[in-house]
Amino acid sequence: MQQIPALGLGTFRLKDQQVIDSVRNGLELGYRHIDTAQIYGNEAQVGQAIADSQVPRDELFVTTKIWTDSLGADKLIPSLRESLGKLRLDQVDLTLIHWPSPGDAIAVAEYMAALLEAKAQGLTRLIGVSNFTNAHLQQAMETVGAEQIATHQVEIHPFLQNRKVVDFAREHGIHLTAYMPLAYGKVMSDPVIQGIASSHDATPAQVALAWLLQQGFAVIPSSTKRANLESNLAAQNLRLSEQDMAAIATLERGERLANPDFAPQWD
Repeated sequence: MQQIPALGLGTFRLKDQQVIDSVRNGLELGYRHIDTAQIYGNEAQVGQAIADSQVPRDELFVTTKIWTDSLGADKLIPSLRESLGKLRLDQVDLTLIHWPSPGDAIAVAEYMAALLEAKAQGLTRLIGVSNFTNAHLQQAMETVGAEQIATHQVEIHPFLQNRKVVDFAREHGIHLTAYMPLAYGKVMSDPVIQGIASSHDATPAQVALAWLLQQGFAVIPSSTKRANLESNLAAQNLRLSEQDMAAIATLERGERLANPDFAPQWD
């Protein structure tokens, strides 16, 4: 299975020309992993930026996510075909279930089976999940097999380290992708992270990303500024010491930023 590129470009909250510019700049700088979702309302703009970039398709890794209103067995595949049309692609590299069905109105087995069928039809190369509790992930594994779940995308940053979810996924050999890795910029003002950054002649954002990358997570930071996109990419070259890693581990405070009213009961 092709590895998910460790550093990707997130597009959450980016709209219209802003997302076109961000993806265009990212691709020019060397990003090859682009993460979008049906609910972001920007798949068409992401598709436009990819098409305009002329980066060969086989060099790109494109992720989208199925929204909760399309989890029914009759809706999932049509919704993914619609996403492909917007993205101007015949196939995405990875399709995730964005959130478990609110209130578990639709069974995990129903939408995971539909997602696996989408893979069988060639609409997506890999499949995975996002924002699942351990119980949801267990049901997903029972439906399609752990080996089919290419990643579990969850909120992970220094202030929400999500250890129960991380440990459970790792126990079953499931890769993790960390979203909101910079905690909406809050890492920039943390004194511990600032101190580590100055000792490495790095930025606090680079430190937070390196901390995640060294644990084996993929990360998908987003930015509208070209300089920040370039700086984030350089986090791959930063090596933190064991002491640095341990210091950041102490920053856990259960600070969850993505917690909509339909979210599951978190672990």
